Amino acid sequence: MNTDPFAHPSTATLINLALHEDDIREDVTSLALVPATANAVAALELREGGVLCGLPLLDAQSPLMRAFPNLHAELLLPEGAHCSTPCDVAVLRGNAREILAIERTLLNFLQRMSGIATATARCVDALAGSVTRVQETRKTCPGWRLLDKYAVRTGGGLSHRSSLSDQVLIKENHVNFCGARLEAVSTALAVRRARERWPKLVIEVEVETEAQFEAVLHEKPEVVMLDGFGLDAIRRCVALRNRNALGVLLEVSGGITLDRLAAIGACGVDRVSIGALTHSVKALDLALKIRAIETP
Repeated sequence: MNTDPFAHPSTATLINLALHEDDIREDVTSLALVPATANAVAALELREGGVLCGLPLLDAQSPLMRAFPNLHAELLLPEGAHCSTPCDVAVLRGNAREILAIERTLLNFLQRMSGIATATARCVDALAGSVTRVQETRKTCPGWRLLDKYAVRTGGGLSHRSSLSDQVLIKENHVNFCGARLEAVSTALAVRRARERWPKLVIEVEVETEAQFEAVLHEKPEVVMLDGFGLDAIRRCVALRNRNALGVLLEVSGGITLDRLAAIGACGVDRVSIGALTHSVKALDLALKIRAIETP
C-alpha cells in the first residue's frame, strides 16, 4: 500500500522547514515595495513539455497552503497531466505579499517532483510494448523519500522498497558474511539464511555473475537483480528462469540509460531499476508570474 505523501507528517515537516529557511514573514523586499493590503492574480506557468506532479500541494488543506490563509488556488490541469507544450497550470489569487512568499517553496517542490515524473514517463515510453516496468530505488533526496517515490508513480513507474524493513534485499556486502561475495554457493546460502529468518517477507538478491544467478534460482527468491549484465547474459538468464523458476521476477540494474531501455525490455525481464530517476533530477521549468495587481 502506498502512503499518501501529502498527508504524511514528513511532508508537513519538509514544508515547514522550507518556509522557515525563507523566513517568509520577513520578506524585506515585499515589505518595502508591496502594500500590505494589495491583492494579485498570479499564474503558475509550465515553460516546457513534461508531466505535472505535486499539484495537491495547492489544495486548500495542504500543509503548504495552510501557511497562506489569504491565498486561493485554482487548478487548470490535473495531477499527472502530460503536457507537450508550455501552458498555464494553475492560478493563485489573494494577498500579493503571500503570493511572493509562497513562490520559491512552491516551485522547489513542483519542479523537482515534475522533473522526476517526466524522466520516469520517458523511461516508460521507451519500454512500451514490453513486459518490463521501470522502478526507482532508495537513492532519494534525504527526507524526500515519499515525495520522490510518489513522483515516480505519477510518471508511470513502480515503487521499490521504502525502507530497510520492507523486504529483504541481499547485496554483495551482505554476502560477505556468508563467504566470498562472488561465490555462487555463498550467495545461495545468503538467500537460504534470509528465508529462514524472514519466511513471510519478499526476498530479493543481487547477483553479478551467471553462476550466482543459477545458484540462487534453486532457492526461489521472489526477485533476482541482475547487476551490470550485458544483453546476451540477460537473455540467457531469462531463458533459464523461464525453464526452471517461472515465478521468480527478474530485475536489471546498473548504469541503465534511456537509450538502452528498449533493448533491455526486449529481453523479457520484469523490472528495470534506475537510481538516476531520483538522485539525478532535472527540474522541470515552472514559474509563478503575477498577471494582475489589485490595490485598495
